[in-house]
Amino acid sequence: MSAKIRRIAGRLGALVLAGLLMFVLGVGTGPIPALGRALDPARGAWASADGGRLPAGGRLHVPGLTQQAQVSFDNEGLASITAASDDDLFRAQGYVTARFRLTQMDLLRRLGSGRLAELSGPAAVESDTFELQLGLRRTAEAAWTQTPADSPAGKALSAYTAGVNARIAELEDGHDWPALYGLTGVHPGRWTPVDSLVVQEVLTQQLDFSTVPLGYALLDRSLGPELTKAWFPVLPATPQQPYDPGPYQDLGTAPIPERNANAADPAALRPGPGPAPTAQPLDTAHAAAAATAVLARADHLPAGALHLHPDSNAWAANGPAVAGGRAMLAGDPHLQLSLPSDWFEIALRSPGLDVTGASLPGMPAVLIGHNEHISWSLTDVQNQSTLFYSETTSPEHPGAYYWNGAWRPLEHVEYTIPVRGGDPVPLTVDLTVHGPVITRDGQTTSVDWMGNIPSPDLAALLSISTAGDYGGFREALRGWKAPTQNFVYADDQGNIGIVAPGYYPLVKSGEPWLPLSGEGAADVAGTIPFDAVPQVYNPPSHAVVTANQRPVGADYPYYIGTTQDFDPGYRATQINTGLRAGPALGPDDFGALQSDVTDRLAAQLVPELLKALDGAPLDERQRTARDLLTGWNAAMDEKSPQASIWWRFLIAYLGEVFQPWWTDRKVPVDLARRHLALERTPPALVQDLEQWTLHDQGNPAFTPPGGPARDARAAMRDAFAKATAGLAADLGPDPASWNWGRLHRRVIPSITQVPALGHGPLPAGGDPWTANNADGGMDSDFGPSWRMVVRWTGPATADARAVYPGGQSENPASPWYRNLIDLWWRGEYLPLRTAAEHGSDDLKWTLTSEG
Repeated sequence: MSAKIRRIAGRLGALVLAGLLMFVLGVGTGPIPALGRALDPARGAWASADGGRLPAGGRLHVPGLTQQAQVSFDNEGLASITAASDDDLFRAQGYVTARFRLTQMDLLRRLGSGRLAELSGPAAVESDTFELQLGLRRTAEAAWTQTPADSPAGKALSAYTAGVNARIAELEDGHDWPALYGLTGVHPGRWTPVDSLVVQEVLTQQLDFSTVPLGYALLDRSLGPELTKAWFPVLPATPQQPYDPGPYQDLGTAPIPERNANAADPAALRPGPGPAPTAQPLDTAHAAAAATAVLARADHLPAGALHLHPDSNAWAANGPAVAGGRAMLAGDPHLQLSLPSDWFEIALRSPGLDVTGASLPGMPAVLIGHNEHISWSLTDVQNQSTLFYSETTSPEHPGAYYWNGAWRPLEHVEYTIPVRGGDPVPLTVDLTVHGPVITRDGQTTSVDWMGNIPSPDLAALLSISTAGDYGGFREALRGWKAPTQNFVYADDQGNIGIVAPGYYPLVKSGEPWLPLSGEGAADVAGTIPFDAVPQVYNPPSHAVVTANQRPVGADYPYYIGTTQDFDPGYRATQINTGLRAGPALGPDDFGALQSDVTDRLAAQLVPELLKALDGAPLDERQRTARDLLTGWNAAMDEKSPQASIWWRFLIAYLGEVFQPWWTDRKVPVDLARRHLALERTPPALVQDLEQWTLHDQGNPAFTPPGGPARDARAAMRDAFAKATAGLAADLGPDPASWNWGRLHRRVIPSITQVPALGHGPLPAGGDPWTANNADGGMDSDFGPSWRMVVRWTGPATADARAVYPGGQSENPASPWYRNLIDLWWRGEYLPLRTAAEHGSDDLKWTLTSEG
């Protein structure tokens, strides 16, 4: 494409973008406000025409650099930075990232800081209120206070901040703001190190903050304690594949740090007047009312703000499992998909650092990738990191709560939420020793979330980035606290392993999967010591796999969560099977596993369904559907009618078994839709059906309350009839035409929620249980946000490849906005190059402090 054609395409794209934004800002949609300013030819959306062009090579001014830094971009926009010092390197990283992702970075800090309404208007006040109560910015401020200015992390944050502000100063001087700011007149303020830590906290919230205990409170109240414990148990009844099989040591507890600004300081609490309340058990009705209030508010938060889906695959293999005998690693974190992506691919090189991989816009360094000797990727541990406390309050003691034998005063933090197009909203956040109060409806409830304890994640990442072996890698993770993550490892010497650092809260007493008493007896006593967290190194199997399954066996001595927290393990089973299926594997085989759409649950249950249908009276359509399932390989392919039949059967089977109980016990399914997945595929209930169908077909759950006796096979026949009838109504009478892609699609939405700026929805394969994950409904916007494969072929020699669904630029007029999506969709990769491996023909920038 010639430069002239690119300019024309860029300006046309800008005009389209301008028109879309004017419509959005006129009527309002998603998080974007209504009543945007008229187009200003000197700024706003018109500036997107320049921003949409490919950047030109040359010299750019970045104040504070001690020497020139070199920046390269390949044809796909993938970036590399080489600098003379770490300070120059991170200053350049901040500048380059802000050149391509400033709007995204600003929206992330606004989300975590409770300042979305300032840009988006009254619709965002609910989100801002929740985030200010939860306290991400308070935690970020505490973390920055605890970061020594002369430490590697402190220096990196300060340098990155200076680079971001160099870009913001350019925009101020040229009146060349990205379209959203040009149209609204609300411009991003200067960046600070706290803003970077807020961005870190937003990711922690997405991966670690869960409302599962509130969902359990609703079940406990409606379904009853007995069935709740039986159907949503702590330990799964189905076979699991823990990567850490034990034996385990009980090393007691590690101390948990003193609470930050999100909890009252215990030492400062003074006993209040008045006698102690009469000891009473928790009131389940009031706890359920509080849960209802919080969950109803959570339904109005932006997509991805809460942890609702199991996230990610990562595995490594070595020795005879790998062609060539060394080590190989694969990783694909599953997140809410968006344009622009959560990731910005970059290679960083200085005399002390040489690393490449996926960075988080707004944070220095690389989160997932490899250096000269080691590679790593992450999955979420899924342990319970969020505890809810029912505080004892009394009208006789206003402004106080009862804790550890005395009435204590609540602490308060005051805020004012600025609202674009509306009056400022005052907010008072009350703090208890457990954390912030999030509701007073039904029951005063506070939240103790491990993400509200400052975590030196950047310091750990910088240490990982310079580690040369497993010992250095593991030691670096000793400082990682939140979110709890499975760090998967492979190195150039052929070693593999997993370490899962973080805060695993242990309470003194009580059932932490339910709201706990706030009077002191159920407080957090400490955390699992680092040496006792799940971990494995060079196992005899020559493979380590984590796909959010429970990482340890049933005899692990510590509580870490329930079946509703962890993935059922079907992805882990399929990956383990693939790693052990045949001859030694290469990078293409690992890539094929990342794109695999085999549903292991289907592989187990469809044969039982076929047995149940033997001899059953079936009409012609049902017989055809049954015959299609015979011999099916359980692959959720886009063009597979069997995939549609299976999925509709599974949903009907879940409904056939459990819906009569929800109706009879008045379980609030509508509210629990997002938070317990009762209308989708809840992990606990799916495992129940698996266990009962394979081993307990006479389980009483199959008989509806007050109905005639029924077993699993009768329930399956009823579910199959409903599934085929529904498919015929939706897709036509011919089962052979019921392709999965007619029901199931993928969509990658824009962060603006403007459909034309997103991608799709388009027909797609996969489901929540496949390695190529597609959770989040029939128009799935959740899945592999980054795919990476690193094969170590010799000392300091790696064959690395990666791809993500998006592009480096956030500007829809840029050819680098969505240019990587098709590769990702097809399961293809690009080389993941180090700075030294970037080509001589790349587009070059020279960053200099000279004006």
